[in-house]
Amino acid sequence: MSDHHVYKKVEIVGSSKNSIEDAINNAVAECSKQIRNVEWFEVQETRGHVENGQVGHYQVVLKVGFRIENS
Repeated sequence: MSDHHVYKKVEIVGSSKNSIEDAINNAVAECSKQIRNVEWFEVQETRGHVENGQVGHYQVVLKVGFRIENS
């Protein structure tokens, strides 16, 4: 095991019709299917899409951090 770790961050956007929390969970779950060693996220922006005067979708921009393999 290494005595140091190296990380990388990528930006992703999650959405949900239900809530900001669901948007975050959806984004992290989908990202984890493609990227190994996901370890944290940072919420960068929160916004939404309005349809007929009501919230249609919640959108959350995240930076997701993951550990580089073998570091």
